[in-house]
Amino acid sequence: MTAAQPLSPATAPHPRPTASRPRAAPPRFGVNYTPTAGWFHHWLDFDLDAVRADLDSIAALGLDHVRVFPLWPLFQPNRTLIRPRAVEQLVDLADAAGERGLDVAVDGLQGHLSSFDFQPSWTQTWHRRNIFTDPDVLDGQAEYLRTLAAALADRPHFLGMTVGNEVNQFSGEPHPDPDRATPGQVEAWLHRMVGACEQGAPGRLHLHASYDAAWYLDEHPFTPWHSARIGAATAVHSWVFNGTAQRYGARSTAADQHAAYLVELSKAWAPDPHRPVWLQEVGAPAPHIAAEDAARFTGATVEAVLDCPDLWGVTWWCSHDVDRALADFPELEYSLGILTTDRRVKPVGARLAAAVTAVREGWRSPAPRTTAVVVATGDEVTAPKRSVCGPGGSVFEAFMRLAEDGARPTAVLAEHAGDPAHLSARGITEVVHPDDVR
Repeated sequence: MTAAQPLSPATAPHPRPTASRPRAAPPRFGVNYTPTAGWFHHWLDFDLDAVRADLDSIAALGLDHVRVFPLWPLFQPNRTLIRPRAVEQLVDLADAAGERGLDVAVDGLQGHLSSFDFQPSWTQTWHRRNIFTDPDVLDGQAEYLRTLAAALADRPHFLGMTVGNEVNQFSGEPHPDPDRATPGQVEAWLHRMVGACEQGAPGRLHLHASYDAAWYLDEHPFTPWHSARIGAATAVHSWVFNGTAQRYGARSTAADQHAAYLVELSKAWAPDPHRPVWLQEVGAPAPHIAAEDAARFTGATVEAVLDCPDLWGVTWWCSHDVDRALADFPELEYSLGILTTDRRVKPVGARLAAAVTAVREGWRSPAPRTTAVVVATGDEVTAPKRSVCGPGGSVFEAFMRLAEDGARPTAVLAEHAGDPAHLSARGITEVVHPDDVR
């Protein structure tokens, strides 16, 4: 697959959305798999029986997929060494999931997980090289992603690759030692990496995923344009510890609707009005969401996103709690599981399982959202002023006020707010500017 050339603001096309067939299938439900034995360090002492027991406890809740995380430094400790045994263990894990009716999505470049960075030594210290721009590093990354995808390409339960988990956090603040890149360089990198996944396993659900700086942080090099246009679907990660719960309260409309807001915000940049959106991470972090309120929050979040057309699925973070014998995690990371470390179902897990049952027994595709909040970020491609979309921003607050009043808002870019063809293709009949929402 030939990588597309990066688009500059001056040359980027602004295609009108074209009507395509809406998704009729019910959304998928799954979890981000956190092993009970050793967390993601389990790859060092891989125990397939322990993995099978974990997967049994996940499948018992009626979920249909898992997202799994090989640790990049362990799988590719040298730029030209991708460990065959590690790849075999990944395939073993995927096969074990498939035997239990669970499809598997694989993240490649780990990257960043639960406050810890995992980068191979050949990109660090004496071998310090920019992971987004250095030609040798790019060659190594692409071959690694291609290799993982190719190893799973013949498995019918393999969904596809995500380039990495929130790799955008390496590209700027607040990371203590970022690898600087321009939006154009990021775009070229993303096309190269997604293309490598496609080369390894053609036709699967290959995409990339950013944490919400891509949507909320002014001048961040990973942009909404990248998320909504590169890869087979748009991924959003919803975490209310980003200022939402602190500013508006844990039981607020803003907290309950945050995931749905990100899903709808992403559509403002999508050229296809029915581009699938994957809520790839969402969880109930303590103390921002109190333990006794976590099940309610889970139900409210899921109910809100199920009212978003073209939702591919919901993948909760995470499957199992982190063992407290492991040190130095932020406190909230230890309790995010829907199951305990001894695989008992928590109230959050029971609430998620109930939502799965309800969807399967009575799914009806949501109607189009006809009211759109205008999003003006200064430029469609680079969105230098996207803080208007974050907590406290005018777009965010207008959306939440409308939702609180019972509306079902979506978002439209200012560049397209006066385009009848664009609005019609998306089913939008009313355009609202943030300043007009009181």
